[in-house]
Amino acid sequence: MVRIRLTRMGAKRRPFYRVIAADSRAPRDGRFIEQLGYYDPMTPAKTLKLDMGRVDHWLSVGASPSETAQRLIERARKEGQA
Repeated sequence: MVRIRLTRMGAKRRPFYRVIAADSRAPRDGRFIEQLGYYDPMTPAKTLKLDMGRVDHWLSVGASPSETAQRLIERARKEGQA
């Protein structure tokens, strides 16, 4: 099963996350199918950039988002990312 989830990047105490589509059995920072965007919680505006076309594609073919990824997707829709 494919999951939309976050993978952690960045240095110690400076997290940076990529939003990815990955097999649910793959480790958190392991192999992934496609990068869908990124999330940087360390910037004052908590930068979020998602390719909503690809997110919608993965959701339409049955991918399930993690709780955090679901909240970020909802935030991106509210902010009007197309």
